[in-house]
Amino acid sequence: MSSSSPSAEPQPSATAAHPPRHLPDPTSSASNASQGGLSAARPAAAAELASLEIKLKASLRQFPDFPEPGILFEDILPIFADPTLHEGLLRALELAVQKSGWAPDVVIGLDARGFLFGPSLALRLGASFVPVRKRGKLPGPCKTAEYQKEYGSDFFQIQADAVKQGQKVLVVDDIIATGGSASAAGSLVKQLGGNVVGYVFILELDFLKGRDKLDAPVYTLLASQEEKLQQ
Repeated sequence: MSSSSPSAEPQPSATAAHPPRHLPDPTSSASNASQGGLSAARPAAAAELASLEIKLKASLRQFPDFPEPGILFEDILPIFADPTLHEGLLRALELAVQKSGWAPDVVIGLDARGFLFGPSLALRLGASFVPVRKRGKLPGPCKTAEYQKEYGSDFFQIQADAVKQGQKVLVVDDIIATGGSASAAGSLVKQLGGNVVGYVFILELDFLKGRDKLDAPVYTLLASQEEKLQQ
């Protein structure tokens, strides 16, 4: 996998549904503008984000051919073992969401690694946090969506009152591979009348083209695995 350049913000691949992330930057406020700070705020935020991406990327542990041949597994758990890196991850995600201009009402984390950082990110964004879990893990009335896995299908559920009509929802998970689980989460949001404004992942297996299954902008924080490992 290629690493992010320290001199420029990394650019994800773009499709009609996933344009490049050059959206309005709400990190620059009206008060900043009145003080002449508008032009300085955007480069400062971009530089901070790029610096954090380099530090976070350097902390990952790599395991070739796991969990299957051709996959370069990048272990994000060292980030959570270091308080400084953990804080850096949350700050980087906060900056990325602010730059994209999404302003979500709800952050949805996917079972299970979306739970590692989803609640903390939601607090930073002033949003509520909602878990999407495997079928049978949530109490009360739930909505269900099926998604395909390599060896069959599985089911995600969300509590029926977790998202209100018209709320803006951000879906987060540690990695996007085939895109099936994230797509199922988006389907659940739609069942409840919510609006998915974006998807955020720490890592991406780009060669699996999972983002093509998603109908909202996709942001991947760190560099993607663009090709399958040669055997």
